[in-house]
Amino acid sequence: MAHGTDALMLFYGGTFDPVHLGHLAIARGARDALQVPVRLMPAADPPHRAPPGADAGQRARMLALAIAGEAGLLLDDRELQRAARDPGVPSWTVDTLLELRAMVGAEQSLALLLGADSLLGLPSWHRWEELFALTHFVVADRPGSELGAALPPALARRLQPAWTQEPRDLACSPAGCVWRLEQPLRTESATEVRRRIGAGGDWRSLLPAAVADYIADQRLYGFQAT
Repeated sequence: MAHGTDALMLFYGGTFDPVHLGHLAIARGARDALQVPVRLMPAADPPHRAPPGADAGQRARMLALAIAGEAGLLLDDRELQRAARDPGVPSWTVDTLLELRAMVGAEQSLALLLGADSLLGLPSWHRWEELFALTHFVVADRPGSELGAALPPALARRLQPAWTQEPRDLACSPAGCVWRLEQPLRTESATEVRRRIGAGGDWRSLLPAAVADYIADQRLYGFQAT
């Protein structure tokens, strides 16, 4: 065989605002299922949602703290570097993937790891249909998601021929497949973490200890010392 799963490059993008134990469960699950490193790639301010609650440097620092010493989880700050070079230019996933393709070539197998909620919102992404020619998708299905329910028609049409049950397919072609990561996943969300911090509720249990300490030290997300 010309390709194996070790030929796959897997990227996990997101704002990670903040990175929490649910994010890490997804990254570890994909790493273990596919037996490849996961490159966690924090986004610059994304055009299709509200600005993050922590700035780019803070979010990258929290990610670095969360994965320190963790085998197979790597920090990839290429989107933040591009935003620093070209301030004010929107951070589009399609541009990141085109940049990656220019670096690794047309034949390298690439995959983008994302949650089911992000997949459902894919039609709102800039030039979203072009992404299927640039990358595979690994979809982590959170309990209670609507991935198995009615999909937007345009998305349903695009996904129907792309689904695969065989993870090896991701390494045997450069792009175009969608594979579901099936395992019990945690239910944390960054929105809930931020809400709890601002409300003074129990939030530390949702985060790696080093990230929780950083949030307290930096007084992020409305944190108030008690």
